[in-house]
Amino acid sequence: MKNEAKASGPTVRRRLGGLLGAIRRHRPAAGKLAGAMGHFLKVTKSYWPGLFHCYGVPDLPRTNNDLEHLFGSNRYHERRCTGRKAASPAMVLRGPVRLVAATTTRLRVFTADAISPANVDAWRALRGELDQRRHARTLRRRFRHDPDAYLRQLEQQLSSQITLPP
Repeated sequence: MKNEAKASGPTVRRRLGGLLGAIRRHRPAAGKLAGAMGHFLKVTKSYWPGLFHCYGVPDLPRTNNDLEHLFGSNRYHERRCTGRKAASPAMVLRGPVRLVAATTTRLRVFTADAISPANVDAWRALRGELDQRRHARTLRRRFRHDPDAYLRQLEQQLSSQITLPP
């Protein structure tokens, strides 16, 4: 259903509501398609509260196809480079940085001066956040590998920090 007339959000909502009403009325006569129509009605109902938000905000794209293409393209290249079938664990750790870097480097070539951080404190804060993620992932891996040894090490650290009164 296209909005070539550039109708307002309430108008589009009313028109889609009418179409869904017609689908509900004619569903029993749809035969094999009745199940698909029911599914369509159910999914549309679940998305209904936020379905028309884009009509109330000027210049907001009506679909997220470009965004889906961006993530899909990045996932494709990531899998192709690594040979993995699933997302790389590095994407979870460094996702905010890697996705931006991968996207912008496809648009143009950057010089060394262009990529040097303008705000060194913000860069250090981001590096610290990424290092915290990496460290937490390392600890989880150590725990999964040998839970007993990991817990013994934690107990030793705790006992060395606690001093009991004499």
